[in-house]
This record gives sequence, C-alpha cells and structure tokens, in this order.
Amino acid sequence: MTDTDDRPDSTVPERPDGTVPAGPDPGRGAAAWAVLLPPGRYDAERLVHHDTLELTGLTGDAAAGGPATGAGAGVGAADAGATATRAGVGAATATTGPRPGDAVAVLTEDPLRLVALGRVARATAERREDPDDPQSDPASGAFVVAYTRRVFDEPVPADGLALDGPVTALPADAYRALVGRLGPPPARRSWLVSLDLPIEAATPAEAVRLFWSYVRDLGPRELPAFVSPSGDELAMQAFVLGAEANQDPEEDD
Repeated sequence: MTDTDDRPDSTVPERPDGTVPAGPDPGRGAAAWAVLLPPGRYDAERLVHHDTLELTGLTGDAAAGGPATGAGAGVGAADAGATATRAGVGAATATTGPRPGDAVAVLTEDPLRLVALGRVARATAERREDPDDPQSDPASGAFVVAYTRRVFDEPVPADGLALDGPVTALPADAYRALVGRLGPPPARRSWLVSLDLPIEAATPAEAVRLFWSYVRDLGPRELPAFVSPSGDELAMQAFVLGAEANQDPEEDD
C-alpha cells in the first residue's frame, strides 16, 4: 500500500506526452476531469485508505463528458449555483474521453465539494457481462483514478462549478482554481494507532485469530481506534466512522 497524500500534483493539467490542452478539445479530449463520487462512496473512501478509486457502470467511453461551466474562471461565484445532472456520460462536445495521465478532481455532491486529486490510470482488464458465461458480451472495465492527494477529512467547497454528469471535462483554469483552494499539503508526522479488544480464548494464538475476525467483521464503522502523536500519548483520541468519538460515558452525562 502506498501513501500518496503528499505526492505533489501539478496545478496545470499535463499529460505524460507533455501536451496541455486548455480544456475540452473535440479532437483530443480534455486534460483535466471532474469525477463525482456515487452516493455513499464518500464515507467508504474516508474510512479506509485506498491507492485508487475504481468506478464502474459508466456508459460510453467511460467518460466522454461535457465541459464544466461556471462563473468567471469556472469556479467561485456565489450566484452560480453548484449544479450537477446525471444525464449520463455521453452527449458532449469532447469526443475523446479521459486518457491515462489526465488530471482528475474528485468531488462529492450536496453540497458540491472537492475531496481528492488524482490522475487517470489504466482501466482494469476487460470482463464479461455474465461472469458465468465466457461467451457473453464484453463489459467495459472500471474507470480508475490513482489518488495524488486526499482531503476527505476537510473537503473544499466547489461552488460555482456546473457539471454535466458523473465524469465531466474541466477547463484548465477551472482545475487550477480548484487546486488553488487546497493550499499546500500539511506536514507529515508519525502517529501511534492502536486497537484494544478484550478477548476470551484458550490460547494466545486463538485470541489473535478472534481479534482479526472481530476487526474484519466490525471494521472502522464499529470499532474505536486510538491515535496519538508519537511521543505524546496523553493527546490520544478515539476515532469511529473516521471522526473523533468520545469514549468516556461519564462525559456524556
């Protein structure tokens, strides 16, 4: 598993071949894209670290989305309400969809917020619509985004950006405006994370097996994890559902 939270990401969408299209281009597509997380996916991405975001069920070229629009440079005016329609990923001015290396801004709706940056990665291998029938029609693989920076814990408002579907072409200036709202990544430091469970078992080996069973079955939605900066255990905090959670019942009274 790779930690990519502090990997630098260019504020100018640039492909590996050095081209920098300034937004949707009918001949070549866009160099940057806005990707909307499906309902419920935000919580899942916030709870567990993933190196990539995989989305399935996108029609057409997985993303020949229309251009995003907004006030001024594309992002920012308060009266340009954040709208997003799910009319599909198709009838658009950009005839070429995302290509590996294209920059991606990952967003969530209600309200529209920026939660991550990434790059388009190569799609998963082709699969069949019916996995039990090797002769069935091929189905498109997942649309894959490799994360370069995550801000799931502190999403950034993206008001003023109007999207045309799950995957939408972004003009370069709109992408730069979104990235500019993030500011520099925070400094990294060492943390101690622990999970203590009282377990009854006949042997230490059995206790360890039961421990991993509980972790697998209950997971971060139910089990509190305790985290503190290295060398400052008195600052320990409990987290459940990806957020700080008080574990002292006396303080709740």
